[in-house]
Amino acid sequence: MNRIKTWHFLSLLCVISTLAVLYEIPAQTLWHTATWSLVAGVVALVYMGASCVLATRWKWVEDLFGGLDRVYETHKWLGIWALVLASFHFLFKAKLNIWDISPILEIEKNWARFFRQLSFVGLGAIILLALNRNIRYSIWRWLHKLSGPVFLVVVLHWLSQASPIALGSPAGIWLAIVSILGVSGAFYKLFLYFFFAPGGIYRIARIERGPQAIYLTLEPKGRGARLQFSAGQFGFLSVLSSGLREPHPFSIASVENEKGTLHFVIRVLGDYTKTLYERAEVGMTASVQAPYGRFTRPSTASQELWIGAGVGITPFISWLQDQENRNFHTVSLVYCFDPERAFPSFETIQNLSEQAGVTLVPNPSGGQALKECVRQAAQQHDPTTIHISYCGPQGLLHKLQELMQELGIPEQNIQFELFEFR
Repeated sequence: MNRIKTWHFLSLLCVISTLAVLYEIPAQTLWHTATWSLVAGVVALVYMGASCVLATRWKWVEDLFGGLDRVYETHKWLGIWALVLASFHFLFKAKLNIWDISPILEIEKNWARFFRQLSFVGLGAIILLALNRNIRYSIWRWLHKLSGPVFLVVVLHWLSQASPIALGSPAGIWLAIVSILGVSGAFYKLFLYFFFAPGGIYRIARIERGPQAIYLTLEPKGRGARLQFSAGQFGFLSVLSSGLREPHPFSIASVENEKGTLHFVIRVLGDYTKTLYERAEVGMTASVQAPYGRFTRPSTASQELWIGAGVGITPFISWLQDQENRNFHTVSLVYCFDPERAFPSFETIQNLSEQAGVTLVPNPSGGQALKECVRQAAQQHDPTTIHISYCGPQGLLHKLQELMQELGIPEQNIQFELFEFR
């Protein structure tokens, strides 16, 4: 899958911003700390503006990065580096007497100083809190909504501080464009997203509880529209009941396109899923924002290995039932599961695999079937033509990547999604 990588995107923004600033600076002050403090401040503002755009979940943004999971990975690193660069900018003065400087927006010096201090404190607080995994998601989510207002303060800091960057200069135009896009993105996400985002309102029509997992069937109602869904995508589910309103991402097991009915298989892995498992009832109303993700079958692989571990089997359930792509004779599905907690059961996956004509390889806890299956595929086929689709824990993914390297399967021949959005 062709996509822009995180470090490519960060580097591109950094280079454009740096060159635009250096164009405004006298050559004799190139290596002064003030110059690079100014560069750091500009790049930090650009990174913040870009992170606001990436948070919108706009389709063209997801297409650019190859999936919403990669968008949020880039979003996270933009925030981290914005804080690092802003710290350097805050510590070192970004002014020299020989520069021709003036503010774009004339305000009282006390207010200009206030915006400068608030922008740094606000950015630091937002980023550090966002990286703190001990904060409950419900609290983290509301704190993260302050990112937009903090960015607006940063823009006011830029406009009110005396600097050699004029609004009509290349650097000024670049910052103006980024600021407009960033503020627009933040406004959209805060106030308009619910009205324009793909998805709809649903009713929980059926619930099946298994060992530490729950199967939900949702029927559309009201704003519920038929999703233009591709097998393997996910959605943000929010049950409109106390304690369950925060949207969380879950893979969609299947969609009944004629009725628009959605099916989710959700494992109890945290506070929200535990509450959902305990409190969900038939008749409750749910909001689903979907579809997202680019976890789709490759079109050119001569041999496919699907590996689903635990609840990671969910996107493959969707693939098995995909009526538009039935070319399954080259597919082997490895199901890694705990026999005591498997949900869906191995028998359910076995039936779906038989109906689709897919070779199913069971790999119960502690088994070696996964390794043997990958080794056998590498022996029987050219390793460079094998494509692996994986959904499961990070630990098993790392072991799988080591095995691929050992067998000569190219690292780009595996696809997986990053569900660590925090």
